[in-house]
Amino acid sequence: MLKILLKSLFVLSLLFFISGCEENETSQNVAEMHWDRDMCERCKMVISERKHAVQVRNEQDGHVYKFDDIGCAIFWFKEENIAWKESANIWITDVETGDWLNAKTAFYETETRTPMGYGFSAHKTKEDIESGHEVVDYNEMVKRILARGR
Repeated sequence: MLKILLKSLFVLSLLFFISGCEENETSQNVAEMHWDRDMCERCKMVISERKHAVQVRNEQDGHVYKFDDIGCAIFWFKEENIAWKESANIWITDVETGDWLNAKTAFYETETRTPMGYGFSAHKTKEDIESGHEVVDYNEMVKRILARGR
């Protein structure tokens, strides 16, 4: 009887753990990164810089696209004429913590060394950016990247 009870408890614990993992990934919409193996969708470079990575999820089919720099993601939307770009979930890593942030609500510092040289690093709050550094929102960052034309 004790053996059956322990097996049942183990199975229930395992199911609880698995369902918790799925809920966390779904609720955050962030897929697992395979650092130094995943490749940028646009430039095809390996994604190794953990403080500038980006993920874009197409909510229509659930497909995730990964990028090494926010600039690559922005130009990919334009070059590939992505019709669902407005509804896309875009996640970027915080330059200080490496935590995933919603790219559309993050704040961007404008003069950072990034993998592809676009120069925008994400922060959770404006206060996280060093005093005296320029801060822009997502829409301004997108405008500036597209103005570069590369």
